[in-house]
Amino acid sequence: MALKDHYRKEYPRPQFVRKDWQDLNGAWDFAFDDANEGEAQGWQQGFTPTHTIQVPFVYETKASGIAEESFHPYVWYQRKIEADEKQLSRRVELRFQAVDYVAKVWVNGQFAGRHEGGYSAFSFDITPYLHAGNDNLIVVKAEDSDSCTQPRGKQRWRKDNFGCWYVQTTGIWQSVWLEYLSPTYLNHVKITPNYDDNSVSFEYKLGGITYGNELLARQLQLTTIVTMDDEVIKQGTLAVDRESLAATVNLQSDKLEWQVERWSPDNPKLYEVEFVLQEDGETLDRVHSYFGLRKISIEDGKVLLNNHPIYQRLILDQGYWQDSHLTPPSEAALLDDIDKIMAMGYNGVRKHQKIEDDRFLYWCDVKGLLVWSEAAATYEFNDEAVERFTREWLDIVQQHYNHPCIVTWVPFNESWGIANVFTDIKQQKFTEAIYYLTKSMDPHRPVVVNDGWEHTISDIITLHDYEESGDALSRRYADKDAVVNNKIAFSNWKYAMAQGYEYQGQPILISEFGGIAFKSEEGWGYGNQVDSDEAFIQRFRSITEAIKDLDYVCGYCYTQVSDVQQEVNGLLTEDRKPKIDMAVIKEINLTRRKSACES
Repeated sequence: MALKDHYRKEYPRPQFVRKDWQDLNGAWDFAFDDANEGEAQGWQQGFTPTHTIQVPFVYETKASGIAEESFHPYVWYQRKIEADEKQLSRRVELRFQAVDYVAKVWVNGQFAGRHEGGYSAFSFDITPYLHAGNDNLIVVKAEDSDSCTQPRGKQRWRKDNFGCWYVQTTGIWQSVWLEYLSPTYLNHVKITPNYDDNSVSFEYKLGGITYGNELLARQLQLTTIVTMDDEVIKQGTLAVDRESLAATVNLQSDKLEWQVERWSPDNPKLYEVEFVLQEDGETLDRVHSYFGLRKISIEDGKVLLNNHPIYQRLILDQGYWQDSHLTPPSEAALLDDIDKIMAMGYNGVRKHQKIEDDRFLYWCDVKGLLVWSEAAATYEFNDEAVERFTREWLDIVQQHYNHPCIVTWVPFNESWGIANVFTDIKQQKFTEAIYYLTKSMDPHRPVVVNDGWEHTISDIITLHDYEESGDALSRRYADKDAVVNNKIAFSNWKYAMAQGYEYQGQPILISEFGGIAFKSEEGWGYGNQVDSDEAFIQRFRSITEAIKDLDYVCGYCYTQVSDVQQEVNGLLTEDRKPKIDMAVIKEINLTRRKSACES
């Protein structure tokens, strides 16, 4: 079967597909609990709802059916599910793709688990708490706060929107579903492409494993089947004698006509892979996934894709929608965004202050759109913020590691949460720690530690500059040495490097610029607003070409895809209508300016 045949619309994890699942999105009972009295009053046993909410849209959005933008720190959800004897003979896993910020879950009044972190996925085994029938009650309490020690990204912590911070997100904001597993099952597979030797490595982690002679007697086997275009390329079987296993598969085939396929924006070819766990010939678990054979590396001040320099034409993407905020209104909306981004001549996105829906990353994998994956920021620096951020960031890196479209990790942006990193040694050491922790889990991708300015240790040096004039940009960045060695400041008197750190020859990108807005009384953009299409295009062309003329700059990221609430500087409106002919934007983006980074 081809990749498209395994893809299941609305299934939340396209890289770990099982057939036996149940979608729990849709209508749930809902209630506010501002005084935090629900647990003391026994709401975990069931409560009297005041609203019906459409999961996974948060109560702040129109799509939820509630559209209440005021902050409520405690909210409750409940719904009933059916379980039959066949399902109860298996392991029933309740999965949440994202809940902001703390989730507590009860099933039939019994506590199933707690999770903290608004952007990472989690699950609970609820098998022990279910009974046969259609009245099994799932209750979820979501706890949020206006604390700046929790990773919150672009969510406001004041009563009203301000600057570039928007209505908060509280509660379930990505998909909820059930999966039915055998007691022994495949829990996770880490997939690492080895581009230079045409192979791929798999690290398997199984669940429900009992050690010792009992395990050896069971004769468990795990088979991995790699295919391309419906043709089996390689197949291998491992004897399961422990919880964690590993294997490397060479992708070269004995067939003379077979060519190893590489993934790139120009040729986003994906290998399919199926994992089959069996015991004495009986299938216990079957999971479908995929991977791309590609390599991201840094060499001689250049970013290389598959050992060749690549010029990255990125656009800032905050992933907000008019009526559903951080939650995509549909899969079609995700696809529409990607298609419009590519139609405007961009080959990648910097996903700003948000961990996006897995289906977005799936379609970026399929279509060949590069992704910089950026964490949601805290806005204070203390022990609590460090602990919260670190735990959630490491979960995110692990959960999204397998996507070939992700080519850069970005844990920090513009010193948010590390406001004194320019001089403060503690904050500098924190960024170093996150850099090395990220590298310990993923040594294969670049890490940009503090996107925009004040870099400590970083694989790429990125600069933010909203200068309106192309000529001014050209003059400011004419002297590379002056910029990277802190001889001159930019962007409201920021410097490229933090004190005590020196430029080490890394690639350089202008990773925020533009932000042009038409004249409006309703919102803002960067610099002076323009009053005509001609003025917009002239300014867009001037600043874009000025950056492309800097031969030491290896790419750029324009702000931004679409308007977001009060910020009206998108190339598209909030409801995704182009403000300027997309073909004109594409022509400007694709006009060749030969950079030294591409030679």
